[in-house]
Amino acid sequence: MDNTKLLRYSLQLSMLKQLLQLKLISEKEYQLIEKTIKKDYSVVSSITT
Repeated sequence: MDNTKLLRYSLQLSMLKQLLQLKLISEKEYQLIEKTIKKDYSVVSSITT
């Protein structure tokens, strides 16, 4: 993954986490969106969890 894609991926995950922390989305929604983001960026696993 090039640096630009990595940055976009990281930003999307960060914003998603903020939505969860602000309780604007549920845990279930978080997991679903996270899975979609990982699929879009071809990420198999997360080292942050």
